[in-house]
Parts: sequence; structure tokens; C-alpha cells
Amino acid sequence: MIVWAAASVLWAALPIVMGAAVPAQTAAVSTKSSDAEFEWQHHSNEELEGVLRAVARRCQDAAQVYALSKPSVRNVPLWAIELSDNPGQHELLEPEFKYVANMHGNEVLGRELLLGLAHYLCEAWRAGDPDIRSLLSTTRIHLLPSLNPDGWQLATDTGARDYLKGRANNNSVDLNRDFPDLDRIMYSNEARHIMHNNHLMDQLRDLDHQPQPETWAAMKWIMSTPFVLSANLHGGDLVANYPYDASRSGAAQEYAHSPDDSTFRHLAQVYASRHPRMSDPHRPPCTSGDYSFGPDGGVTNGAAWYSVRGGMQDFNYLSSNDLEVTLEVGCDKYPAASSLQQEWLDNKDALLEYMWQVHIGVKGVVRDSVTGQGIPNALIHVKNITRINDTHVRNEDLNHDVTSVHDGDYWRLLVPGEYEITATADGYLPLTHVVTVTNPPHREAITRDFDLTAAPNDSKLLQVTGEDEGGEVYDTYPRGQEPSPDELELPLEDDILGRLRMLGRLRY
Repeated sequence: MIVWAAASVLWAALPIVMGAAVPAQTAAVSTKSSDAEFEWQHHSNEELEGVLRAVARRCQDAAQVYALSKPSVRNVPLWAIELSDNPGQHELLEPEFKYVANMHGNEVLGRELLLGLAHYLCEAWRAGDPDIRSLLSTTRIHLLPSLNPDGWQLATDTGARDYLKGRANNNSVDLNRDFPDLDRIMYSNEARHIMHNNHLMDQLRDLDHQPQPETWAAMKWIMSTPFVLSANLHGGDLVANYPYDASRSGAAQEYAHSPDDSTFRHLAQVYASRHPRMSDPHRPPCTSGDYSFGPDGGVTNGAAWYSVRGGMQDFNYLSSNDLEVTLEVGCDKYPAASSLQQEWLDNKDALLEYMWQVHIGVKGVVRDSVTGQGIPNALIHVKNITRINDTHVRNEDLNHDVTSVHDGDYWRLLVPGEYEITATADGYLPLTHVVTVTNPPHREAITRDFDLTAAPNDSKLLQVTGEDEGGEVYDTYPRGQEPSPDELELPLEDDILGRLRMLGRLRY
């Protein structure tokens, strides 16, 4: 089992990492939208904040505005809004969800869709819509309309028609190539027959660049919040893209399966099938001569489309418990304001139904069988034992474990089937439950708790501290599988790499 050090800092560090909620009475900003209305227009960075604050004022019992830990290069705060029946804190067994948009500054439709979604959720909550009431009562939803406000400003100021201008941040860096390349670590583990491809930040040994401030902010957000499901909204095509984004061989185009390939394809298909054109097999491509994903159901594996290293999608999957897909929500990167309302109508049902997928699979609490206290950082391993026919059943380990969070709660997204789920934790005997997953729509996931019994040899509890009896610190690699000295060369200053590794310890 991987030993994760410094678990006690997880929640203590959270207010610093996420950024505290900003009170609504701080300096007002102008917006054309009143508290009760939403105008479909291209909102400036100042107006974006105003829209979010208007939503928070309308739904004080269900919404809260906050900023990520770092602003953009040009010092624009990265504003987010949380919507839940009890905003401001994680609740036991309540999964956390996020949408992120405008990562490429000139891809602006997702930015406006998330502002409209925040407004819609608030108004439906106020009106007593039973489905939205149920969603917000069982889910903690985070919406980040713009990860790249500087790029948006440049794209807007230069006419909003250039295919690339404004794509990058103010340092001319493509944020979706700027995350640590955890795919490289994961594929290296595979080559060495090490079945470990989750929570890989502690295995980070080198990095050829220092991430941008917007990337740092997103990384800290991901590593400090127990997200279960998310999506990143882009523009320029109509397709739902799922991991892995990077090819194994280095080929420009190559299908790259993940252990959760079936679940990822389900998630992508949920969005594509509820968009009126994304999954239409007869629709033409967005650009003449390009490929139309309509005949494929509107979905694609990322690396099969084109291989990307350093993307946010794979970083989520390989650094945390979060499963993320990338949504190309419109052919036009910067559509006319007059088309935004129709784009909302086209994407609304898909946006809502995708959020409900945070409740598929199984969830529960891992506890000490004597004290009843939750056990954080327990590993949840899944084996698919679904019956194929009268004589055969599957026997497939899903080699991507998730971990329990601060109070011992966990979530494991799964498609329908029968599974063996095993919980293991340092100092405890493992425990396995068999569960049947059916995923009825708009219902919470099936619950299976684990009450773990302490292992007979209490000395093994010393492993929690990361030290053996001789005081040696365990590495994140299994014994006998340590990297060679050449693999440990650090091209960056030690303090930068140390800060990156600390993100692996700021877990939930």
C-alpha cells in the first residue's frame, strides 16, 4: 500500500488552498443582469463576478462565491460559485462536483453556459423544483466560469474572431498543456509492471517548467477538494472527450484505455446523447474536411483524437479521486451573443444530466469497528465480477483505486454490474463487500460501509507515520521497485518540486 504522509494537514490547509468565500458586501461591480434576471450576452470579467454575486444574493441559503487561491497573471481573481443546501463545507457522503470553463480564453461559450447554469439552479431552487432541490440537497456543486480571464480579455479586445489569439494565458502558455505530466509516470509504472496509477503527485520526480498561476490555483483546488466528477468545457467542436488524453506509445493518435474506460464512455455518452446535435450521426463536421464525431455517438477517447500531455483531464484522474471528461460544446469558439440563448437550450439538459452522474456507483464510510471513527486515506479497490452468461463471470480488477477522505467517506463511480469492493487501511485488516450496482436515474448511489478491524500486529501502525523501527522514511515506490538514480535527477530547484509534491499531501 502507498504511504501518504502528512494526512493531518488536509483540512487544516483547505481555507488557504481554496480561498475563503468573499462576502457579498465587498466593492460592488456593475452588471447588466439584475438579481432576478439573466441576460444572454458576453459578460466582461467584472460582469462575471457581478452575475455570481447576484446569484449568491438570490440564494443565500444555497450559494456562496469564492475565489481560487491565486489570481491570473494580470491579477484577475478566478471566481467560482458553490451551490448546495449547506454551502461552505463538505458534508458526509455528499459528493462534490465541478464544471470548469474558458480554460482557453478564446473559447467562450462554456463561460456563458456556466453563468446561465448558476442562475438557473438558483431560480429552480427558489421555485421549489423537486429535481433541482434533490440535486442540490445531495450534491456540492462548484462552477468556475473562467480559468483564463486574461485570455478572454485579449480575445475580446482583438475582435473575437482569431482561431488562436487569446487561447493562452497572459504569459502565452496554453493552460491545457501546463499541468504536471502524470501520464508519463503512470505509463512508466505500467512498463515496470507496477499497478499503481492513482494519486501520483508523490511520485513526481521532475518537471521541465514552473506551472502558471492559473494552473497552480487549479491544482491546489483539485488536490484540496474531494471532487468525484467534473467536466472541462471547451469550444471549437462538438464532442465529449474522455481519458486518457496522452497516448502510450507517443503516437499522435492512438486509443489509450484507462481502467475506467467503460465508466468514462458512459459519462461522455450521457452528455452527447442529450445534446440535440452532438450525437447526430448525420451532422456535418464543424469545419469542412474535418472529422464528424456524430457517427461515433458524439464521443471520443482523447488520445485517439490527438495526444495531449500536461492536460487537466488526465491530471484530475491521476492525482485525485476525480473522474473528468472534456466537453467541446460548440463549433464556434466565440459565438455571437444573439446565439447564446439557443446554445443554452441545446446544452441545458446535458449539463444537468451529467451532474447527476456523480451519484452512480457506490459510496460509503470506512470506519474503525471499535471507535466508529472514520478512517481517512483508506484504499478502495474494485473487481468486476459481473456475470457474462450461465457459465462465465468477469474477473477484472479495476486497477485505479480511490481513497476515503477526511471523515472516512468515499465514492466510486461505476456502471451497472456486480462488483467486489475491498477497503484497506494501514493497521487494519482488509474487508470485502459484494455489491450490485443498478444506477436508477436521479437517485443517490448505493451505500456500502466498511467497519475495519485493527490488525493483530499493532507495530504495523508505525507505517502511518512513514517510518520503520529504524527511522527510515518509506518512499512512494514499493520496496525493490525504486527508481534508478538517473530517474531522480531534478531539473527544477528543489523548493519548486517540493511545493508540487506538497500538493499530493493536501488531500481533502
